[in-house]
Amino acid sequence: MLRLLLCVYLILASPGGIVSAEPAVRPNIVWIVVDDMSANFSCYGETAIQTPQVDRLAKEGTRFSRAFVTAPVCSPCRSALITGCYQTTIGAHHHRSGRGVEKIHLPRAVEPVPALFKRAGYYTCIGGPLVDGSDRLGKTDYNFEWDPKIYDASDWSGRKPGQPFFMQVQLHGGKYRGANQNQYDNFAKRVLKELGSNVSNDAVVLPPYYPRDPALVEDWARYLDCVRYTDKEVGDVMARLEREGLLDQTVVCFMTDHGISHARGKQFLYDEGIHVPFVMRGPGVEAGKLRSDLVEHIDLAATSLALAGIEIPGWMQGRDLLARDYPPREAVFAARDRCDETVDHIRSVRTERFKYIRNYLPNRPHLQPNVYKDGKLLVERLRALHAAGELSPLHERLLFSPQRPAEELYDLDSDPYELENLAGNATYGQSLETLRGRLAKWERETGDLGRQAEPEKMYDSDMAVYLSGRGRKSDQPTQTEKNIELMKRWAREGR
Repeated sequence: MLRLLLCVYLILASPGGIVSAEPAVRPNIVWIVVDDMSANFSCYGETAIQTPQVDRLAKEGTRFSRAFVTAPVCSPCRSALITGCYQTTIGAHHHRSGRGVEKIHLPRAVEPVPALFKRAGYYTCIGGPLVDGSDRLGKTDYNFEWDPKIYDASDWSGRKPGQPFFMQVQLHGGKYRGANQNQYDNFAKRVLKELGSNVSNDAVVLPPYYPRDPALVEDWARYLDCVRYTDKEVGDVMARLEREGLLDQTVVCFMTDHGISHARGKQFLYDEGIHVPFVMRGPGVEAGKLRSDLVEHIDLAATSLALAGIEIPGWMQGRDLLARDYPPREAVFAARDRCDETVDHIRSVRTERFKYIRNYLPNRPHLQPNVYKDGKLLVERLRALHAAGELSPLHERLLFSPQRPAEELYDLDSDPYELENLAGNATYGQSLETLRGRLAKWERETGDLGRQAEPEKMYDSDMAVYLSGRGRKSDQPTQTEKNIELMKRWAREGR
């Protein structure tokens, strides 16, 4: 009788009235998160290079062919990933926000995922490449206040015997190639030394929305070298897990934080900016499986908790992708807001066939002034080609139109590169109306905080941080200061 009463008590006292059964041996969870990289891996169809380590993950696990981030730039994406919530819901949607005197705090119920793992007895760690010997914590880049104690160390070596661990391996990815010719050359030498070869410019096939200019081709070749180097680093992680006898007890998840840093990639809601590779391998993950349904990167949080036998909080907006009763998403959503000093407000909804983009500031150009992007050789070259009148009408329209359409609609089946806007085509009127309504509903139901302009007090607070690290060499305003004043002037003009 006492045993029966105890069982009844445990059932009633547990969340939801049900005791969640934990696996006999809780798996380790490893997230490999890569900067600035699209799905240019051979298992995703890239033919210019081979990526055997990521291909191995795909062969031994599950590959998601239609995975998308909810933000196309580092800090909002990473803020969403680490909470399993849309960055627009938790107020972390502006890039590098909350860094000044004005702070951003998560809604009361929301916690970063490492805190949930730690409370469940996991050893939590975050670091860089696992062969560099560094004890520094890896990249976080969260746009809200958080307790550093949610992480125990930079890797799992300090855990107690038998203690499961949650590890984030942060890799530099596309950032390795740098932004100028000198950095290209230095990285090319590094790749040649460590991998034995470089990607030839002749092997590069650019997307049709970029001109085949030598500078852009070389940049893309070095980017593909970044992909190869990232693949090597993934192999390093797998080798250490195997060497320590941990691989069969570990779920390895591979994902990037957004697409390639380019004129239509990073910071924008075209597929080049939001479509990412996503592969999982390990206990509880089906081997050799291809998933072609739409998924969002915030689903990784819920899926990882479920694999560890940890209850998924009710506030989490991500879904357990491996649940038996998982309802496939009919659409995925993404948002771009202020990036550095450059103010913008763009939203998108993507179904299997269509992409709808809403530009809330259509009177601004696609390539607004932005110190970060304008400092890249590839953007400098594009601007030079534009100034010299050497771009094709297609490239002029896509990259340098002084204004943007308020609405964009693309049929991804016939136009995967998103070249022809169908928003004004009466044939697609019903699709436009449906997706317009679906996006508006998502904005309402998720409490999209980007519907209101960022308070000038918060903007000024963050800009003070940007300016403090960029001292003047003369009495002339810096380019950052000029861009800030331009953003404020355009806002006053209603532009």
